[in-house]
Amino acid sequence: MSLIARTRKGAIGKLVLSPVRHRQRVALLFAAFAIGYGVIAARLVHYGQVSESDMTASIPRSPGAIASRPDIVDRHGQLIATDVNLVSLYAEPRRVVDPNEAIEKLASVIPGLDWADLHRKLTSDTGFQWIRRQLTPRQQAEIMRLGIPGVGFRPEKRRFYPGGPVASHIVGHVNIDNQGLAGIERYLDRQGLADLRDIGLTDATDLKPVRLSIDLRVQSIVHTVVVDAMKNYRAEAAGAVVIDVDTGEVLAMASAPDYDPNEPSRRLVDGAIDKDYEKGWFNRMSNSAVEMGSTFKAFTLAMGLDAGVVCLNSVIDASRPLKMGGFLIRDFHGRGRPLTIREVFRYSSNIGTAKVADLVGLDNHQRFLSRLGLLSRLQTELPEVASPAAPRHWKKINSATISFGHGLATTPLQTAAAAAALVNGGMFRHPTFIAGSNARSQMDGTRVIEAATSAKMRELFAYNGTQGSGRNAQVSGFDVGGKTGTAEKVINGRYAKNLNFNTFLAAFPMHRPRYVVLTIVDAPLSGERGGRLAAYNAAPMVRDIITRAAPLLGVRPSFGDQKASPLMNY
Repeated sequence: MSLIARTRKGAIGKLVLSPVRHRQRVALLFAAFAIGYGVIAARLVHYGQVSESDMTASIPRSPGAIASRPDIVDRHGQLIATDVNLVSLYAEPRRVVDPNEAIEKLASVIPGLDWADLHRKLTSDTGFQWIRRQLTPRQQAEIMRLGIPGVGFRPEKRRFYPGGPVASHIVGHVNIDNQGLAGIERYLDRQGLADLRDIGLTDATDLKPVRLSIDLRVQSIVHTVVVDAMKNYRAEAAGAVVIDVDTGEVLAMASAPDYDPNEPSRRLVDGAIDKDYEKGWFNRMSNSAVEMGSTFKAFTLAMGLDAGVVCLNSVIDASRPLKMGGFLIRDFHGRGRPLTIREVFRYSSNIGTAKVADLVGLDNHQRFLSRLGLLSRLQTELPEVASPAAPRHWKKINSATISFGHGLATTPLQTAAAAAALVNGGMFRHPTFIAGSNARSQMDGTRVIEAATSAKMRELFAYNGTQGSGRNAQVSGFDVGGKTGTAEKVINGRYAKNLNFNTFLAAFPMHRPRYVVLTIVDAPLSGERGGRLAAYNAAPMVRDIITRAAPLLGVRPSFGDQKASPLMNY
């Protein structure tokens, strides 16, 4: 066979074999595609059969992450705090196809992402990583449109406070897992809400709203007055509280500086974090024990009147300083003469007050203040409550200085609650922030002074309100009585001669008191008419609060009512 013949035969053989090999290759290609699609289909079926709980089994289940909290409302049903439904974004790193691409896409939607930290999370060999908690609905929609493999959303709750800082020191705030950290929010967790959350009974349950005693309208007024006072008087802090004397219910309480419970941990000012913002967490009305100054003279005189050692017309020799235990007690505005009890109160005589305490006796003095709750930690719903600071062993000099408000530190809220008993007929009630019935509150009261003593104290408050240091708190038609307190501020255990802690304790209307108002101004550098004493800053705060809040509280003005008398019996 020739070479040409062999070549043709080989070519013909190749032509004959070519279609067979082609079919084999096509078959192999189809088989490869079938296997690949089969694997994908199997995985899809697997994912379809796996429940959401199984897929997110690696997610750290913090007890409060999706738990509900009850709404918090004021005494009239106005909303103070509520839950808002949000979602949080998480990733399953093992299922993220391209971490760099995922980070780039997410950064286009979520501001402030830490690229390095997120890259570490997405490239880790873990089953779950949080990316960002509590996204907005718009952010969720935009991320869903990006279609990033390996990321998902989990429904959560976020607490929302419509009023912002208006009632922050009462309502408190929660953490990112909706767990109460302060105020009434923390109180609710301590009352069993945390236990219900732990066993999952709050996730899909309509919880009954918690109704507080505060009136949001009055709360807003008090908050505004307090914030303005701190600014206008150039003070370190300011505060105020309004208490119903017949029930112990707190109608309003504010402390400045304050904070926004919607952003409890930080606040941006001109693009930078405000380092002083967290100072607003501190509630000076309930969590700060301070010397209340001359407001304590009201308790001392009530004690003397109730013990029968003095009456309103009794005369106390205040003509010269009082020597006691190596100390010399003087009057700031001394008259240099004997004073009646009315004048001791009006002229705020340290000498006269100390002598009344001495007439009552050391042990009786301690017992009286204990009955008023001034020597023990205040009982109320707020967790943030300071304990009083009193001498461990009382001596005669301690009783003397405490009689006019030095040497014993109590909280302003505690002082206001005790003062309510002086004007309401003699019944002490622990202050409450939860709305309740008057009948129950009346039953819970404890008599601390006689009704006749309370009537005499109302006369003293009314007298000082019109003739003494309370004149700057007077509101025409509302018969305001009260007592100023100007104490040297204690810094590092020593009295600062140039800084005051000012207070004003008031009640109205004095012919039948319904409310006690107490204001504080910490280290003011100014006041009305340039004065730095309590009469020029703490007293005007009371005037501003009563002027605006009294009509909302249902107190009708009275002009020239001859039947209205501070000695009116209950």
